[in-house]
Parts: sequence; structure tokens; C-alpha cells
Amino acid sequence: MGIPSFDDRARYLRELTEFLRIPSISRDPVCTGDVWAAAEWLAAKLAWANGRVVESEGHPVVLGEWLGVAGGPTVLVYGHYDVQPPGDLSEWDSPPFEPTVRDGRIYARGATDDKGPSVVPLLVAEEYLARDGALPLNVRFLLEGEEEIGSPSLAPFLRAHREELGADLVLSADGAMWRPSERSIAIAAKGLLSLGIRVTGPATDLHSGRHGGAVANPLHALAAIVASFHVRDGAVAVPGFYDDVVPLTDAERESIARVPFDEEEYRLGTGVPALHGEPGFTTLERLWTRPTLEVNEISGGGEYTVIPRTARAWISCRLVPEQRPARVAAAIEKHVHEVAPTGVEVVVEPELGGVPAYSLPAEHPAVVVALETLRELTPDCEPLLVRIGGTLPAATMFEKELGLKTLMFSFSTSDENLHAPNEFFRLDRLDEGLRAWAILWLRLAHLVELGVSVR
Repeated sequence: MGIPSFDDRARYLRELTEFLRIPSISRDPVCTGDVWAAAEWLAAKLAWANGRVVESEGHPVVLGEWLGVAGGPTVLVYGHYDVQPPGDLSEWDSPPFEPTVRDGRIYARGATDDKGPSVVPLLVAEEYLARDGALPLNVRFLLEGEEEIGSPSLAPFLRAHREELGADLVLSADGAMWRPSERSIAIAAKGLLSLGIRVTGPATDLHSGRHGGAVANPLHALAAIVASFHVRDGAVAVPGFYDDVVPLTDAERESIARVPFDEEEYRLGTGVPALHGEPGFTTLERLWTRPTLEVNEISGGGEYTVIPRTARAWISCRLVPEQRPARVAAAIEKHVHEVAPTGVEVVVEPELGGVPAYSLPAEHPAVVVALETLRELTPDCEPLLVRIGGTLPAATMFEKELGLKTLMFSFSTSDENLHAPNEFFRLDRLDEGLRAWAILWLRLAHLVELGVSVR
């Protein structure tokens, strides 16, 4: 069984455009109907696999399966159909939910995270069935609608539907490749913890002329708290933050050092005047293997002469293996209360759904086969083993709830404006992804025929 020809790009693009038009923003309650519409679109697309929309504690999950290979391996294909809010519409060159093709790219919110990559395995299955009437291996599908809010309903859903999700391996269409110039397999993803900080002062907003200098300003207090999170050299100053971080081995540092990386090119690409971060590590080591604490938003008051009653901040941490979200959150909360100035009240509010870091051994059979697939696809480009600074909540849940490892096999690329204005997906990566998933399924099936487990 060879791979299909995948020569109907016009249809693929038409269907992807339909999918991208649906504003399935999981964080926005106004979009609940659109979230359901996106789930129903996928279920219809999976009609041949008994595609169905299944309710969860939050947004719905789409399931499907084709189990026609007796005694063959079973993979669980994962993706997500929810998207981030578009942000400031004035920063988009074309409307975020009116997909636009230009310069070999399709621009829309969700194009690369994760609607474009998620339709790839669906199209691969359709083409195999159209040509051969069968797939190379058994395939189950799970496409969720809460990844962009930390997948809070996924773990209980997995527990409740364990029998419907039996498999040997999870193949994730989520988890962008490192760079467009190379092909790569990510073997680790950072965890995620998010917290809100609320500082309250007077009973109401106060006139800054009448009351300035007599009462504590919540914005000043919040600024002092935020400033205390780091020392000047960039290291996190919260006591206990690094307690569970496992130091890099010499072999790990040598492996990372072998990855081509131009720090000046990276600096220019980000548009910053200078790179900054925890000392003692290269930029790539910080991006891939060190935990971070970032202030994402500070708000309060306005452009008028007032001492605001309340000031708020939103912070997030990217975690590495062995760090536990609850323990890090407790350390941050303790620190905040210890450094908070007098005259205000401070509340720390951790967001539900903190996610531990995830890793897959480089020698895992699925990783080996994925690398072989990329070599076959682009023989002149040796694929890289990389780690990503982003978070894949589902991978840790699949391992904990189903005992399954996850191979990240996305043809998204990290430079495609994920979560930013003008998000896009390269159409040549769509073409590559179709061929790669087809090859990967064949190779996984053959691996199991040889008696090699992919669990």
C-alpha cells in the first residue's frame, strides 16, 4: 500500500476555508454557538468514521473511529478546533474569520493553531479510503474545544470514555515545528500555570489631588509586587520557584548546542534591542529547558486623575519536568503576600487547569519512525529533535488517564503568528503534512507487524 496522490488541493483549501470561518473562540462565552458549530462541522467531516459530537463538562468533544484492521495497531489522532480571540482587529491585514490566501499562505485565526494541522489527518484518511477502501492501521479521532483555555474538561472526559479511546499511541496534530527552514520532531513541551493578582485599596476610586499621598495606590502596590518577581539579571526571584527543576546534563547541553541557532537572527526576528533572560544559559536553553514567569497584563485606573480602587495583573509560568503547577502557585502566592505593601489587600487567584510539562524519550519507537518519515519526505534536510516552549495540555492527560504517549506531528510552524494578529498556515506545509501523515501511518503499521510496540 503506497501513499495517495493528494492532488485535490482546491477541495482541501475550500473545506479548510469553511472551517476557518467559524469563530470558535473557547474563551468567549458569546461564541458558544460557534464552538458547537465547529464541532458539528468536524463530526460531519468524520461521518465515515461515525463522527459524533459528545458533550463534556465544558465545550463538546468530537469522536470518531475506523477499526478495520484486525489485529493491527490503533492510533488516537488528537487536535483541537477552538481558537484564541483575534485581539485588536486593526492589526489584521484581513479579517480574522474571513480566510484569505496570499503569497502561498492562508490567513485566519486558527489557521495554524490548530485547524489547518487538524484537518490534515482527516484528509489523509479520506484519500486512503477513496483509493483503497481501507486505512493502513486503526484510527480513532478526538478533537476538543478547550485547548486554548488549558483543556479543563479533557481529563474527566478521558476517564468517562476510556473504553472508546483505547489505542497504542496518540498522534497529535498540535505542537508546531521549530522553524520553517528545517523539519523537526518535538520531544518535550513546557507546562503552564496562570494566575491573577488583584490589589484592592480604597472603597471607591479617589480623586488623586484630594487624596494623593494619604492612601496607598493599588497600582503602585501592584507595580512593586510585579517588580519583585525577577532580579535585574532576569532570573526569577520567587523563593522555591526553581526547587524542583532538574539541572541539564552535559549530554543534554551538548545536544542542544548542536542545533543550528543564530542568536542575532533571533534577536532581529523578535525586534528587541537586546536579548535578556536567566544567566548561565544560552538563549536556546532558556527557550527550551528553563521555567519562566511572565507578566502578561497589568490594568487599573485610566487616563484621568484618580487613585483606582483596584489594580489587576495576569501572570503565567511555563514549567519544566518535575515542576508541579500547584507547588509553584503556592510559592508565588506566598511571595506576593510577603512583598505586598501595607495599605492594600491582595488576592492571588490561580486559574484552574495548570498543566505539568511533557516529554517523550528520544529513543521511543514512534520518534524513530517519525524521523524516518521526515527523512523520506525531505531527504536533503536532516530533521531535528527539539523541545518547545509552548504547552500541550492534552499530552500529559493522555499519559495520566489512558497510559498513552503522545507523538507531536504537526505541520504548523512556530513563526506562523500563533495567538497573534495575521495568523497564517503555509499551503506547502499542508501538502507536506498530507504526505507525511500517510507515510507515518504506513511505517507505524509496519513497525507493529515486526513486533515493535509503540506504547
